[in-house]
Amino acid sequence: MRRAALGKDGAAEKDRNFVTALARGLDILRCFGPSDEYLGNAELAKRTNIPRPTVSRMTATLTQLGYLRYAENLEKYRLGPGVLDLGYRYLASEGVRDIARPFMQELADATDCMVAIAAPDGASMTYIQVCQGSGPLVLRLSVGSRVATGTSAAGRALLAALPENEREPYYEAIRAQNPDAWPEVQRGLQRAIKEYQQYGFVTSDGEWNRDVSAVGVPLVLDNGGQVVPFNCGGSSLRLSRRILIENLGPRLKEVVDQVRQMVQGREV
Repeated sequence: MRRAALGKDGAAEKDRNFVTALARGLDILRCFGPSDEYLGNAELAKRTNIPRPTVSRMTATLTQLGYLRYAENLEKYRLGPGVLDLGYRYLASEGVRDIARPFMQELADATDCMVAIAAPDGASMTYIQVCQGSGPLVLRLSVGSRVATGTSAAGRALLAALPENEREPYYEAIRAQNPDAWPEVQRGLQRAIKEYQQYGFVTSDGEWNRDVSAVGVPLVLDNGGQVVPFNCGGSSLRLSRRILIENLGPRLKEVVDQVRQMVQGREV
């Protein structure tokens, strides 16, 4: 589909607050879709009516920022994790946090654990909602805290619920951050995917931090089109693997199921 170019006489060009370079970058990102997973600079230039040298600079910049990924074997680009991350943050800000908070706080109080919602940012996850229990061994993280995508319960919950082809950009970001640790991280992710298939939740038992054990459950919406990861955890001194599997995991699943029903009820 051919997209409208920014005409020299268009209203947008006359607006001093209009940033043409930003608009062009977004126009390039909008070219990608389910049937256009990989596109080269020539095709992008044709679709956007942006000169090819400008497209080349744009795609190079978007790749450095994580919004595009370059496939050397194809000499083409695909959407990167930066675009996906923006979508997750938007979804989480659109009512999910508010709907989830009372259910999360109830679980945090009942288990003396921390319950959180996270949004992805490549090799990291950022907490966007946090509820704390009141016990002395509660994990004291707050909104804005970051954890590793590959080893945290929240990150593993996200990746386990994503289609296989959508995991790869995150794998690339994790691998690039610490190539030496990747083989061990990859084994942990493979275990987490099997756990999700078996239990409906994942675990991180001292792998993100040796003093922390946690479970993660993804909130899956739009037939898999949107995934928002929840986690619940605390001190590994009191959260054995048996407690994670038999108690914490099923209870967090109940919370996420309640949130899903509320969100879907709003959409009707």
